[in-house]
Amino acid sequence: MPKMNLSHFEASFLFALFTSVVLGVVTKRTDRERLRYGLYVFGCFFAALVGIGWLMYFGHG
Repeated sequence: MPKMNLSHFEASFLFALFTSVVLGVVTKRTDRERLRYGLYVFGCFFAALVGIGWLMYFGHG
């Protein structure tokens, strides 16, 4: 089986994507609510990923 070599950013992006899909599916009742909530959660995950990445960059100089 081939080995996947993902960067930290790619792995975090996939985690945010899959987690937002699951949260959208299991927490809302209609398809419209699921889509909106999934996009919202993905946006929050991605914003946190970028924000924490910049904090780490400036923290380590």
